[in-house]
Amino acid sequence: MNKTLLIILLPVLFFAACRSTKKIQKAITGVKKDTASVAVKPDHDPHLDSLNFIRSTYNEIEKQKIEFTTFSAKVNVDYEGGDNKNYNVNAFIRMYRDSVIWISVNSIFSMEAMRVLITKDSVKLMDKQNKKYTVRSMSYLQDVTALPLDLSSLQQLIVGNPVFLDSNIVSYSKINNTVSLLSIGDWFKNLITVSDDDKNLQHSKLDDVDVNRNRTCDLTYSDYETKRGPNFSTYRKITVAEKSKLDIQLSFKQYDFNKTLSFPFNVPEKYKRN
Repeated sequence: MNKTLLIILLPVLFFAACRSTKKIQKAITGVKKDTASVAVKPDHDPHLDSLNFIRSTYNEIEKQKIEFTTFSAKVNVDYEGGDNKNYNVNAFIRMYRDSVIWISVNSIFSMEAMRVLITKDSVKLMDKQNKKYTVRSMSYLQDVTALPLDLSSLQQLIVGNPVFLDSNIVSYSKINNTVSLLSIGDWFKNLITVSDDDKNLQHSKLDDVDVNRNRTCDLTYSDYETKRGPNFSTYRKITVAEKSKLDIQLSFKQYDFNKTLSFPFNVPEKYKRN
């Protein structure tokens, strides 16, 4: 399976991973307090205030996560890789929660070029231009991205829910109308920024905890709307850097939640299997 093709079709694969969360630490060190001055009573515990603020903000972010049974969307994908080549495709995405991700990709001539089916244990791809059919296990994607990917984590990133937000929060800050939390997980340090009023996700800066890899990712979320119920980010920008740099923009042109969907994936007999 062509790795460049995977990047174009599935830009969301790069920084989604499923991991169990830990309980918020009982002791928070290095916590940044709000810059506003506060009168402190003799028996006042600022660390307890910080812990309560972090816990409250984290819980509110969790409550903002989009819950769904099915999801469908038409997405315009703009991609520029380390080779400085630009790609633009339309991707049609259908998902059934914890079951399947189906993607159909159209070429610039509005003809279907590729079809992808991801389940809990496999990745299947039909290359309609070259009449090829590829089947791989989920471990293949883990090898390509060096991340413990699974179906659920990919779905969370596609609908715009936070990824790599560990409950191990080590600091926070409040600037203007935003709140930022810094969490440290098994793979990344995540500096996540949300709006102070509604806790909508605005930005996530990921830095690899392994300093030898120097892997970073910037995720930006904007253009929120509530036309289909949940507060949904219709524009995403993803910048990935390690040995090379990737710039990806996702513009959601149409989307729906909880509609009846089908996931057709019939492979013609004449297709050559890789």
